[in-house]
Amino acid sequence: MKTFHNPHHALHQGREEMFRGRLVPCHEVPARLDHVLAELQRRALGSLHTPPISDAECEAAIARVHDPRYIRFLAGAWDEWVAMDPENAARDALPSVWPLGNKHAFRNDALPLNFAARLGLFSFDSGSPLTVGTWVAARAGAACALAAAREVLSGERAAFALTRPPGHHAGPDFFGGYCFLNNAAIAAQALIDGSVGGAKAPRVAVLDVDFHHGNGTQTIFYERPDVFTVSLHGDPATEYPFFLGHADERGAGAGTGFNLNLPLPRGTGFAAWCAALDTAINAIDHFNADALVVPMGLDTFEGDPISGFTLKSEDYETVGRMIAAVGLPTVFTFEGGYAVAEVGVNAVNLLEGFCRSC
Repeated sequence: MKTFHNPHHALHQGREEMFRGRLVPCHEVPARLDHVLAELQRRALGSLHTPPISDAECEAAIARVHDPRYIRFLAGAWDEWVAMDPENAARDALPSVWPLGNKHAFRNDALPLNFAARLGLFSFDSGSPLTVGTWVAARAGAACALAAAREVLSGERAAFALTRPPGHHAGPDFFGGYCFLNNAAIAAQALIDGSVGGAKAPRVAVLDVDFHHGNGTQTIFYERPDVFTVSLHGDPATEYPFFLGHADERGAGAGTGFNLNLPLPRGTGFAAWCAALDTAINAIDHFNADALVVPMGLDTFEGDPISGFTLKSEDYETVGRMIAAVGLPTVFTFEGGYAVAEVGVNAVNLLEGFCRSC
C-alpha cells in the first residue's frame, strides 16, 4: 500500500483554540502526522510518497467539492487578516461572530466586506485557528487525497492519504473541527470522476470511523445517491459537533436512504463499537459500492483527551481486518486522534490489519 504524505503539513500550526470557553493550546498538532509517518517507516509498511499532483489538478479536484467563494476566501484569508492589522501576523485568526441558520434572522447570501464577518460566515466553531500556512497545508492535503484515489483507480487495493489539517468536518462552504478542505470527499469525488486513463468508481461508500461525526462529508453528499455516507460516532446529543449526526438523518431528495448515522454513547467499548461497525459494513454491502473511502479517525482510543470511546491500541488491527473484509478498493484519509504519542501505533495497527487481510 502506498502512503501519500503531505510535505507541507507543518506549515499549519495553530497557537491556541477555543475549547470549553477557554483559550488552550491546540490539540491538533504537527506531531500527530510525524508519529504516524515514523511508525510507518519503523514497520516498513508499504511505500511513502509525496503526491505527484499538479497545482491545476489539485485546484480542479477541490472545486469539485467546495464552493468557489469559500475557496477564494481560504486562499486569501491570511493575507487579509494581516492586512487588517500588521500585528495580526503574530496571532492566528479565530472567528467570533456567526449567522444563524434561520434565513429570516441572518443572511448568508450577501458576502460581507468585513473580514471578521466572512471568517464567521465560512466557519462553525471557534476551535479551528486559521494560520499563516493553513491554505498551503490544506491544499497539499487535497493533493494527497487525489493521489490516493488515483492509485486505487489504477488497480491498487488501497492507498493512504496521510495529511493534516484533517478534513471530514469541512463542508462545501465551511470549516471547523480543525478541518478546512474535506479530503475524504475529494477522494470520493475523484473516484467517481475517474482517472485520466478512464477507470471510474461510479458508486462510492464513505465509512467514517472517527469519534466525531463527519458532518462536512454528510453535508456534501446528503442529496446524492451515488455516495453512501456511513458514520459511527459519539452521540450528538452530548458530543461535538452536536448539530448533526442523529440516526434519523437518512439523506434528502435523490439522496434519501443514502446516509446512515450510528451514534453511540460516551464510554462505548470495543464490543459494542464493533457491532455498530458490522451494521455499517452490512449496509455498505447492500449499497453495492465500487470503492470505499475511510475517514480514519483514531480518537476512538481510550486515552484520547477530547473524545469518549474506549478502544485499545490492539483493537485497531481488528478494525483494519473488518474493513478489509468489505472487499473494496479503499482510500484511507487521516482524520482525528489526539493522544499524540499513541496515534502512530494506532493508525499503523489499523492499516497493518487491513493489509494482512487483503
